[in-house]
Amino acid sequence: MFRFCPACGSRNIRFEHNKIFRCPDCGFRYYHNTAAATGLVISTGEEIVLLVRAKEPAKGKLDLPGGFVDPGEGAFDGLRRECREELGWDPGPHCTLFASFPNVYPYKNIVYNTCDLFFTITAPGLTPGDFTLQEQEIGGIRFVKPQDIRLDDMAFDSGRRAIQAFLAFPPKKRGRQREE
Repeated sequence: MFRFCPACGSRNIRFEHNKIFRCPDCGFRYYHNTAAATGLVISTGEEIVLLVRAKEPAKGKLDLPGGFVDPGEGAFDGLRRECREELGWDPGPHCTLFASFPNVYPYKNIVYNTCDLFFTITAPGLTPGDFTLQEQEIGGIRFVKPQDIRLDDMAFDSGRRAIQAFLAFPPKKRGRQREE
């Protein structure tokens, strides 16, 4: 990430302990901390909403709606913003946090370590027509019966683990129902 120390310009900058950039010449330290990201399992009660990624990383693979939490934003606010940006749809205030997993997100030759927080909501009667794809990073929307989800088709390990965790809960405990 750094070839030169941003403080003194030294070429001696080092990446240590898989998280700290340190310059032995001037003492500069930069902690490359884990980034927060969110995902949402939207269930209709019969199917789960999955997105098709249109860009790398993992182009063509399936993913959950969500993304990185912006600076100054809480996880839930970030999730709602990402849903509005990607789907033109706001899940409202009734999502339930149900799992969190570490993940890695490779992007333009940098590997970002993330802590992915997964929420869920049940939205009976939801159809593909309720969404308007807003971002070019989304190539499509699929409504998939839980038993038909192939975990190998999921873009990221944390998404696979989130689907497994979601399916491990009895249906009545999978999340709050959306209130219109």
